[in-house]
Amino acid sequence: MISPLILFMLSALLLLALGLLGLISRRTLVGMLISVELLLNGAGLSVVAAAQLTPASNAAGQLATIFIMGLAAAEATLVLAMIIVIHRRFETVETKALATLKDSPL
Repeated sequence: MISPLILFMLSALLLLALGLLGLISRRTLVGMLISVELLLNGAGLSVVAAAQLTPASNAAGQLATIFIMGLAAAEATLVLAMIIVIHRRFETVETKALATLKDSPL
């Protein structure tokens, strides 16, 4: 029988893989933001699962997960503010269009 720790780690690995795949394949900045959030959620899941299902300290695992969640919230706030500024200035959030606008005079 598969232990619960392995199941949690496999689901965390799935979240990490989906986040990385989304980060590589998305064209818009919002899609990339969602993919980074998936990456951070996978990391948080693996930390809290390891803390709960191993002899490690439960409090340390929960504190690390709260730190990861706070980091994700701060990252989302900053990226959404940047997306708003980019959309107001260039009227698009697609990364390919932004890469071609880099050389144009504004």
